[in-house]
Amino acid sequence: MEEIQSQSDNYRSSSSSASSPASRVPSSNFFYLRKPGSLRQPISFEDSPEWDDTTTDIDVRVDEGGDSINAATTPASPSLSKLNSGSLPSPHLPEGAIIPRKIAGASVAWKDLTVTIKGKRKYSDKVIKSSTGYALPGTLTVIMGPAKSGKSTLLRAIAGRLLPSDRMYGEVFVNGAKSQMPYGSYGYVDRETTLIGSLTVREFLYYSALLQLPGFFCQKKSVVEDAIHAMSLGEHANKLIGGHCYMKGLPSGERRLVSIARELVMRPRILFLDEPLYHLDSVSALLMMVTLRRLASTGCTLILTIYQSSTEVFGLFDRICLLSNGNTLFFGETLACLQHFSNAGFPCPIMQSPSDHFLRAINTDFDRIIAMCKNWQDDNGDFSSVNMDTAVAIRTLEATYKSSADAASVETMILKLTEKEGPALKSKGKASNATRVAVLTWRSLLVVSREWKYYWLHLILYMLLTLCIGTVFSGLGHSLSSVVTRVAAIFVFVSFCSLLSIARVPALMKEIKIYACEESNQHSSTFVFLLAQLLSSIPFLFLISITSSLVFYFLVGLEDQFSLLMYFVLNFFVTLLLNEGIMLVVATLWQDVFWSVLTLLCIHVVMMLSAGYFRIRSSLPGPLWMYPMSYIAFHTYSIQGLLENEYLGNSFAVGQVRSISGFQALQSVYNISPDINSKWKNLLVLFLMAIGYRIFVFILLFLFVGRKISLKSFKCINRDRTDTS
Repeated sequence: MEEIQSQSDNYRSSSSSASSPASRVPSSNFFYLRKPGSLRQPISFEDSPEWDDTTTDIDVRVDEGGDSINAATTPASPSLSKLNSGSLPSPHLPEGAIIPRKIAGASVAWKDLTVTIKGKRKYSDKVIKSSTGYALPGTLTVIMGPAKSGKSTLLRAIAGRLLPSDRMYGEVFVNGAKSQMPYGSYGYVDRETTLIGSLTVREFLYYSALLQLPGFFCQKKSVVEDAIHAMSLGEHANKLIGGHCYMKGLPSGERRLVSIARELVMRPRILFLDEPLYHLDSVSALLMMVTLRRLASTGCTLILTIYQSSTEVFGLFDRICLLSNGNTLFFGETLACLQHFSNAGFPCPIMQSPSDHFLRAINTDFDRIIAMCKNWQDDNGDFSSVNMDTAVAIRTLEATYKSSADAASVETMILKLTEKEGPALKSKGKASNATRVAVLTWRSLLVVSREWKYYWLHLILYMLLTLCIGTVFSGLGHSLSSVVTRVAAIFVFVSFCSLLSIARVPALMKEIKIYACEESNQHSSTFVFLLAQLLSSIPFLFLISITSSLVFYFLVGLEDQFSLLMYFVLNFFVTLLLNEGIMLVVATLWQDVFWSVLTLLCIHVVMMLSAGYFRIRSSLPGPLWMYPMSYIAFHTYSIQGLLENEYLGNSFAVGQVRSISGFQALQSVYNISPDINSKWKNLLVLFLMAIGYRIFVFILLFLFVGRKISLKSFKCINRDRTDTS
């Protein structure tokens, strides 16, 4: 305690611009904080305003016939009352404007919440340690802290979205009852969400409503319009999210609003947002928080995490939960947090943002800055604002909070919120799987028609490739001497076209990420996604197969029979379908474009080597290339089927009196079966392999994809944040 006291005294004496609780400074030393109800005139208060030591009087009333818990709070300070009594100015609504719908919110309370994740922390598996707090309807509760302090983990724990391997101890109450929040009663917005850039805002939200809500289509249009109005997206409703050609897409702030609006179509009573201000500039961040503040005023319960905020944004919060290394350093009203820091010996300096001051005091990364700058001097002398031991400050703040009236008032509030159960949250109906398959299929077809880079350009490249191959191998004739060259032409056609399909990996990766985002919020399922993806890809793959096959077939001069042409088209179509299954497997495993493309290239090269063209299949080395590679390679069955389709039933003259069959002509070039029906067996094998790869993708998506994507996005965000700092 002597060390803590000495460190606190040093910091108090070094902060020349701030005053201690014991000695008041003149009124010229005050902190500016904008009042939520007044965007022009700031309110000012001294660093240590007069606070009553008495505990806040709390009156909780549960409406028996209603849907919400109303909490009437009598603040302990006129300053606090002045801040919380304000409301955002309501802009003038023109005639015909949509009036925001009132939402019956729900109270959320968590008590002694501890979360352990194995291997997450270096010294302890406990990411959250005995956190206690609450959120009331119509309020905005913020979880704040430095990077890796446990903000997102606490948010997921409250929302019931922890991974199966995580362990949670403690209690979470919703309207006073310990129960899971049912579908539709809450919304969760991740910090990194994937949107469909080729859809407009209105189209994207409309398809989301069709995926989430049951009922008729006409009923969902009003829900979409309400969500657009709630997020102030009226000006951008008909704009493409990702832009088109020379048109820019939506800015990052509006994209984040679209992500929130997607959850609002369910009209949730509780909304969880993981760092909604991430990667937003100050203006966009303020606009976002004003929009969320207006949403909270409709009655919705908002709980969000935040890393840092400006002074104006800080003034819009109702309550703040301050975390550091999983420890709760404070929970309560926003102004009470400033008083808490002042009582602990760390008053906020003049003209400094509260969030900056909080992070400066509890972020251990600042210790490195102190070590780097200890011998430097600025214009005012020593670095007086960074001469504090962060570990001591964290212990001081934690000890001060545990013994403060704020912690006691939180316990009292939670007792009142949980002593009587309120109305239970009801689950809302879901759209049927058949409806979801139809919606996802139609949406994917619409995306295909607009994504020229991944689809139409891809089709043009196929046409150019087959045109090149066809002209190189044109004019072969039907003599015995052309057999070897025809085999080479078919091998090049199948192999090179399969390689070209790897260019669709980015598009497939985007589809998987969209699926993971929708599946995490129960808007879709693995079976629905794979079936819709298959149905939507069939027209595009069939268009490629029929155009490419026609160009190649007639330029090379294969057998002029309609039935043989149709088999050629069908064989190539199933080959493309199988190849897409392989790409889905690799993309699901890697979740990275570079490594997926590299892996697919290696797979295709190995399959081409073992397909029986460079060396007859029966002569391949047995242990590896013959078994199992030549049986795994889809090139083997595709090329073999196309050659059997071309040569079985034909004969070639040798001299004037002797002729040989097509099977005999190919014996020294490529292994095929003499059975006239063997080409259909090869087609069946290709079809079964295509189904097998899809089943493998289903298993991977069902078991691993949600966890892998969430972990990858978490690592990328932390890496970006480290680079920024």
